[in-house]
Amino acid sequence: MSETPDLVILNGRLLTFDAANPAAEALAVAGGRIAAVGSTAGIRGLAGPGTRVFDAQGCTVLPGFIDSHVHLFGGSVELDYLNLYGVTGLDRLTELVRAEALRCPDDRVVFAVQADYDITAEGRATTRHDLDRVLPDRPFAMFAADHHTVWANTKALELAGILHGGATEAGAEIVMAPDGTAAGELREPGAYRPVLRHTRYGGRDMEGLVTGANPDPMPGPLDRARDRDAIAAGLRHCASHGITGLHNMDGNVYTGELIEELDAEGALLCRTEVPFHLKSGDPLDRLEEAAEMCRRFAGDRLWTNRVKMFMDGVIESRTALMLRPYPGTDHRGDPVFTPEHFNEACVRIDAMGMQIATHAIGDLAIRSTLDGYERARAVNGPRDSRHRVEHIEVLHPDDLPRFAELGVVASIQPGHAPRGHIFPEHGLDQVLHPDQIPMAFAWQTIRESGARVCFSTDWPVIQVDVMDSVRAAAGPREMPAPWVDQTQTLEETLRSYTFDNAWVEFAEDRKGRLAPGCLADIAVMDRDLFALEPAGLNAARAALTVMDGRITWEA
Repeated sequence: MSETPDLVILNGRLLTFDAANPAAEALAVAGGRIAAVGSTAGIRGLAGPGTRVFDAQGCTVLPGFIDSHVHLFGGSVELDYLNLYGVTGLDRLTELVRAEALRCPDDRVVFAVQADYDITAEGRATTRHDLDRVLPDRPFAMFAADHHTVWANTKALELAGILHGGATEAGAEIVMAPDGTAAGELREPGAYRPVLRHTRYGGRDMEGLVTGANPDPMPGPLDRARDRDAIAAGLRHCASHGITGLHNMDGNVYTGELIEELDAEGALLCRTEVPFHLKSGDPLDRLEEAAEMCRRFAGDRLWTNRVKMFMDGVIESRTALMLRPYPGTDHRGDPVFTPEHFNEACVRIDAMGMQIATHAIGDLAIRSTLDGYERARAVNGPRDSRHRVEHIEVLHPDDLPRFAELGVVASIQPGHAPRGHIFPEHGLDQVLHPDQIPMAFAWQTIRESGARVCFSTDWPVIQVDVMDSVRAAAGPREMPAPWVDQTQTLEETLRSYTFDNAWVEFAEDRKGRLAPGCLADIAVMDRDLFALEPAGLNAARAALTVMDGRITWEA
């Protein structure tokens, strides 16, 4: 190389994902690119007087993690909300919420996140009356961990204007009590949006998910600066976990503009894709906005090339769309799109040359999504589309081979599974039929079918700490039959978090590998991952994160 390196990393155990040079000890970075990969002695000799030298001390060095399914704005904002992860029982909930109310006297709604569906520990659905006991004198609401349900007390429902119900979009529900008032459970964004409008950020952090459109009204300068600062803090948090790239799963022009401003300020620490979000109530002509976003956001650090849609909800609230009714019920879940509308949307988006990512959790939702992608292929002809199905929690065996046949990517979040150490291992057995369980969260089965698999966290549903999800995949809990072992090797797990996530964004020529000429996006861990027991993988942390040749985090 002719240019003196800006940075050299020595004495590492490099996992390069470069077929020509799969393992090495050191690398050099110059001008935002990887300039050389080789031995410690050889790379050390390239360093000049101004070169930063980092000793990896035998720890794993790999391409920067790309988290391919996150909600950046929402996750960033939630870093400062009361986190109820692991909290059970009304007494403990009351203690924490009242302390939060004192901490945030100016909030119109006292808001909390990561609430469990069984947080009251009483074996029944949480109601507004439960939350009235928790906080009787102020509006209070809390998000389920999966972000598909909000529970609100009476004052919050009154403030939102939905104590006596209200209109919702397809697939959403304001659960009503026998007396004709709202019970306190709001299922899906179309039901809980009126509450979010009164939270600390006015729901702007969720508008890319709830409406797919810009906030209305648009925020003034002070709110805009506050939103930008929140995202900047979220990006710093991501970089601290070795993350150099993000695929956002909700988006609007406003979010793109905030990230664009951060990039201009030098504060964009992770490359970020912002999608266009098409809602089921949107006319297809709205896809013209998607084309405009593609033209406007088209760089290496900020871009749009994808349309996000929802096909269903989640299993826990029985809003995931199933081929047959949930056990003990006549309910199959709540469809979001009609097949005709979804299929036509897929045809239009595919014809635009854009990628599609669809949330599909239940077996009927997954089948319907694959049907839409197949329809687009039949109308437009085959192409390298890399369309994605997000989550894939309950798959019918007949649909397994269709992923590879159609070239569809399985976008999976290992931490969602009962075996993933993050959520309780019990509960889903009650809402699934025994014969559905062997194909539930079937990562390895899908991989063995020949489908391309990519991994992610779904932050803030799961914390953006990549290593928690790596442990979920490579060191999962043992589950009794009829659950099937789906353990991944550590190397294939890390590949699905790096190279495969670069591939799914059509960037495998310049990201996801430690090879000369690739963008200098690098994670140096604080230990040798391959020396750890699988169950202890989440003890590892990033010691150094490099994005575009710039150090974005150092422990």
